[in-house]
Amino acid sequence: MNIKRYYNALERRAFEYIYERKGFKTKRKIVVIESDDWGSIRMPSKNIYSQLLNAGISVNQCHYNKYDSMASKTDMGFLFELLSKFKDKNNNPVIITANAVVANPDFEKIKKSGFREYHFELFTDTLKRKTDNSVEKWKEGIKNKVFYPQYHGREHLNVNRWLNYLKNNSQELKTAFEHEVFGISSTISKEKNPSFMAALAVDNTFDYEKHNQILEEGYKLFEQIFDYKSLSFIAPNYTWHKQHENTLYKLGVRYLQGTITQKRPLPKQIEKFEYHYTGQVNVNNQIYLVRNCLFEPSSNQNKNWVDSCLSEINKAFNHQRPAIICSHRVNFIGSIVPENRDRNLKLFDELLKRITQKWPDVEFFTSDQLGNLIEMES
Repeated sequence: MNIKRYYNALERRAFEYIYERKGFKTKRKIVVIESDDWGSIRMPSKNIYSQLLNAGISVNQCHYNKYDSMASKTDMGFLFELLSKFKDKNNNPVIITANAVVANPDFEKIKKSGFREYHFELFTDTLKRKTDNSVEKWKEGIKNKVFYPQYHGREHLNVNRWLNYLKNNSQELKTAFEHEVFGISSTISKEKNPSFMAALAVDNTFDYEKHNQILEEGYKLFEQIFDYKSLSFIAPNYTWHKQHENTLYKLGVRYLQGTITQKRPLPKQIEKFEYHYTGQVNVNNQIYLVRNCLFEPSSNQNKNWVDSCLSEINKAFNHQRPAIICSHRVNFIGSIVPENRDRNLKLFDELLKRITQKWPDVEFFTSDQLGNLIEMES
């Protein structure tokens, strides 16, 4: 049997066992929409996408490289308008938990150092340089209760690993670097490079402490930018270690977003996997929130994402579970391919319409609101 298929089968069985028997239960029809990657550069523009493709990098083979970019004012305006259109039983609009990084690499300073030193710029500065957008648009969404940023890390980048490969003359990475791109997916790398997006993956034991310093710095920057603490956290690529949980706990993080599977990074070893369920607590009394529904239409245009997501929500409610929907930023971005945003917003509109029609007693929560409810009812 194919090893990957074998492990996938085991994971599905574990999920079914856990889902049926363990976890937080409620009769309330709660929907949480968690959306990752806000603030990160990914693909800066359509022009750069074309240049990388012409340079032989298969950016057309990964939907993140093909569609994902920093949100423009138009992207966020269309999204906010759609979210405001639907109301729950308490007359609250649909709200997205927008998991955001607060920084991106400062390519110019890194290059001047000969790739020996890492420097970053705040995502608010990247917005000004790369888009017509600003953090004020983000804060407009917060004020109108449709957009609620939470902490996703300082940047969506494994800093030490990336610098090491740049110093060792990875031509693929250097070509991308010259275009201010770091997010070349490992699935399309012709050099078979590892993931640079898993910010908390480790290559040696010293990485743990370095990552903890990065987490602390990024968390404080998040609070300065948004004027509130992030009570929840989602690790890039669902990869993090118990040491990271301890650091996050000291910073004030009480809820850990993720999927059923946590990739626990170990140096020079295959990542170990741990399984979680919503309502599970760790030694710090932090609560795991596990996504059980998917709405990722950018990843596969041939799938009926509305029906599949509704089916997963229905299953969650039948088991008296909150429905936690995973839908990355890429689904709402149109600066590179406008049709990507327009097509997916139509599907999202249909999904929200059918949710509110089928379950008129639905309640739209943020991740930290769900975590707080679990705390109160435990």
